[in-house]
Amino acid sequence: MRLVALALAAVAAWWWVETHHSTLQARFFSTIAQGLSYWIAPGASERLWLPQSGPYDIRLGYSRMKATLPHLVSSGYSIEAQARQSFLFRQLTGTFGLYPVYKQKSQAGLAILDRHGEPLYASPHPERQYADFDSIPPLLVATLLHVENRELLDDKRPSYNPALEGDRLALALLTQAARSVNAEVSRVGGSTLATQLEKFRHSPGGRSRDVSDKIRQLLSASLRAYLLGEGTLEARRRIVLDYLNSVPLGAAPGYGEIIGLGDGLWLRYGRDFADANRILMNANADPEAAAGTYKEALSLIVAQRRPSAFFGERQERLSALTDSYLRILARDGVIAPALRDAALAVKLAPGRQPLAPPSASFIERKAVNAARVALAGELNARSLYALDRYDLVAGTTFDGPTQAAAAGFLAQLSDEGFLRRNGLKGARLLARGDPRQVRFSFTLYEASPLGNLLRVQADNLDQPLDLNSGVKLDLGSSAKLRTLITYLETVAELHQRYGAMPREALESIALPREDRLSRWALAYLAAKSDRTLQHMLEAAMQRRYSAHPAEAFFTGGGRHAFRNFRREDDARVPTVAEALEQSINLAFVRLMRDVVHYHAYEAAGALGSEVRRGGEEARRRALERFADQDRREFLQRFWHKYRGKAPDELLAAIAASVRPLPGRLALVFRSVEPQADFAAFERFMRERLGERAGSDAHLRRRYAAYEPGRFDLADRGYLARLHPLELWLVAYLKQHPRASFADALAASAAEAPVVYRWLFKSTSRRAQERAIAIALEAAAFEGIGAGWRRLGYPFERLVPSFASAIGASADRPASLAELVGVVINGGLRRPPVSIDALHFAADTPFETLLARRPQPGERVLQSEVADSVRRALLGVVENGTARRLKGAFRGPDPAETLALGGKTGTGDHRFDTFAPGGHVLSSRVVNRAATFVFFIGERHFGAVTAFVPGSQAAAYDFTSALPVQILKAMAPILRPLLLPRADGTGADVPARIAAGESAARSVPAAWPPGLFRRDRDRYGAPAPFISRRSRFLARESRDMTVPIGIARALATSS
Repeated sequence: MRLVALALAAVAAWWWVETHHSTLQARFFSTIAQGLSYWIAPGASERLWLPQSGPYDIRLGYSRMKATLPHLVSSGYSIEAQARQSFLFRQLTGTFGLYPVYKQKSQAGLAILDRHGEPLYASPHPERQYADFDSIPPLLVATLLHVENRELLDDKRPSYNPALEGDRLALALLTQAARSVNAEVSRVGGSTLATQLEKFRHSPGGRSRDVSDKIRQLLSASLRAYLLGEGTLEARRRIVLDYLNSVPLGAAPGYGEIIGLGDGLWLRYGRDFADANRILMNANADPEAAAGTYKEALSLIVAQRRPSAFFGERQERLSALTDSYLRILARDGVIAPALRDAALAVKLAPGRQPLAPPSASFIERKAVNAARVALAGELNARSLYALDRYDLVAGTTFDGPTQAAAAGFLAQLSDEGFLRRNGLKGARLLARGDPRQVRFSFTLYEASPLGNLLRVQADNLDQPLDLNSGVKLDLGSSAKLRTLITYLETVAELHQRYGAMPREALESIALPREDRLSRWALAYLAAKSDRTLQHMLEAAMQRRYSAHPAEAFFTGGGRHAFRNFRREDDARVPTVAEALEQSINLAFVRLMRDVVHYHAYEAAGALGSEVRRGGEEARRRALERFADQDRREFLQRFWHKYRGKAPDELLAAIAASVRPLPGRLALVFRSVEPQADFAAFERFMRERLGERAGSDAHLRRRYAAYEPGRFDLADRGYLARLHPLELWLVAYLKQHPRASFADALAASAAEAPVVYRWLFKSTSRRAQERAIAIALEAAAFEGIGAGWRRLGYPFERLVPSFASAIGASADRPASLAELVGVVINGGLRRPPVSIDALHFAADTPFETLLARRPQPGERVLQSEVADSVRRALLGVVENGTARRLKGAFRGPDPAETLALGGKTGTGDHRFDTFAPGGHVLSSRVVNRAATFVFFIGERHFGAVTAFVPGSQAAAYDFTSALPVQILKAMAPILRPLLLPRADGTGADVPARIAAGESAARSVPAAWPPGLFRRDRDRYGAPAPFISRRSRFLARESRDMTVPIGIARALATSS
């Protein structure tokens, strides 16, 4: 018995010694921890374990890397370097389910760098942190330990395991056993600060679900404590530091998660973190001054258990608990009685608004926001909020100095003196109107094997909206560039079809008289012995079109007249090249007519060719197409008229649209309210007509005369003098108030045979011919639109009118710039690129570096067509509407000028109302825009745009001369970017990668200067890479998209 007692005593003694000094644990866990290593090596890792759950891993983006990295590789990136994890690391995490053990960071967040590796944006989260243990006020450390983990920093136990506090664990086990017998027994937790860190960082949801989670937390925390060896004092200090920097404290509206004591003080109490620490450092000297700050900090330590409740409906409970702890801390000598008494007198007031951070200008952040939006799309991030918290450095293609200079230049365009100094106050510039109301945008790309690298994206609109890519604008004659390309593509198609035929065969081909373009092609090929495509394109550019405005054109469903910007052009018959250089409208309207007739009659699968051959089935298909198009257009018009109205408002709205006659109102009521009784009918009629409604008997006859089913929809529309579809739509919306336009359009198809019955009657031959012409034009524009979209046109449909040649179909500056990129890339369409390098999870076992691979590009234009267009654009600057730019950009040799070409465009967007004879009854200004899309040298291209929204645009008369002059004034700003750098490089990604050299041989050289650097002190060879992280704070608000619609109006353009 004595031996048993002795043995038990020995075990107890060993347990006491081991739990208090952890000698064996230190040896055991430190031995294992030595095998938990990782390093960085070139190329992708074959076996990389990545975390999948845990608030910390989700917030920093680690949990998404498993899906994100393969997606990025398939999207054009290559993994240049990646972490390699030791076998034991993978076993403990992947096989045994422990949390990853390494030195974790308390602060991370998105950083964005420019092409030189200089910071553009940083979003560190949490924002307010203790840099090291010594920066924490000792009073705060003592308070935390007394509340949560009293033995943690006992320096008499150098190898103590901070994850396991023996007496606390024993008490927790005893109370848990007691609760199994009596549920009324209070629960005592066994968690230490170390295990709490593991829980709220890595356990799913930040909670312990069961005993296995507790064991996982305990083992992971133990291994982490012994990463540096058997001595744990430094690790224990790190635990205090990490806990205060990382404790979760709920969330705040407009901010999101609150992590760490620093952000907690700021967001919960409006307390400046630096001030709070200064006060707490001197708390004993001035307890009255420190009382409020100390009590707030203590309340945050207490509230971490249930922050949402304590800062929500249970604030009184939080105050009571905090006061209770104040008494305990004073009783146990942690704080002085004077501080206790002063703090007890303070009333906690969570919810005080923190000091607002300095507001950042959206003008200064256009490039950053563009990069963030692009990055969120590439990473499939849930939101910009989530993206900003990723542990990620993104290398962008932006040139920081030029971006800042361009943004600054545009911001100064509201200053009259600045305008005069830069020659912007003359005629057709900003001589009229308030320059502060003009929106300016500028975008610049550089062509490279990686894609079209976005160098500058700036505007002067202090809103999230990006004018370059987020608006739909009438950009006037810039559409002539798209029209010219379609014209030359058509010529190339005709060359391919007929170019090899002998003269006799060409002369025997019959073509419709409307297809002037094919007829010219046959005549040209029959007359020429040299039939190369290049010569035929040159001849096409020399074809002449009249610029006379006298002709009325049947297009867009009716007859339209157009005019030139300059009257002196009316008598000219310019070549296509001259018409582009001088931006002559009528010549391009007639050129577009030729292109449309080709697509209507001779293009592959053209409906017009079947109609021309006299097939009745083809005629029927053309009429059905017209009916569908007409139905959609009318239904859309009526949808805009009635959408948003409540069901009980619809009847009144349509009744107001008819002449107040008894028969018409009666028919409208019986159509919209077919189930209504006579009493409702009588009330409706008398409210609108009074005595004119007639007697009771008269009303009853009308009620019966228009009973549902007696007249079909077409007859009801005729009798009410309303379009049948308007009558139908109101009745449909009455029955289906939540229907979408797509729902209404689909449902209206059943009514089409009745509504358009008149069109298919044999007696309607003249109307049929008109309808077929409209249908063929619409079909032709569908084919033309498909070609435009292939070249980057951003919208689904073109306005089916010759006016699309002069801007009626609208465009976007960024899309026009992309089109110029296709031209200078020789017909290859390369993707726009704003992100070219990504560095995930620096200094972690998940570290991954990616670089964008060179892209082959998609052939969308024949090189001969692209060359012809490029020469034509050079002529616009050399001889045409942009000639003020001639010689503006100099090469390395000042005597040498860089090649400069482009296309101007002015959109005077109006909503005009016409009389039957074509006379303008009224004209309402919608907006005014002017643009210049350009290329400079062999690689750079972009767009400059000026825009005034709304009716205020009537006060301005600027034309495309304004953006042209702006580009000229910006030449000194752009010159350093346009010229080759002194070191011979000009691209962000190093020449080795751009040239296709294996990144495995030269990883360090593969990165933009300053983005990544070698650190030979970490882990030894092979040396890993770490991010150069910026340390400035930038606040960001939610992005928004603001669509801007345009009216279908014909534009006067230049």
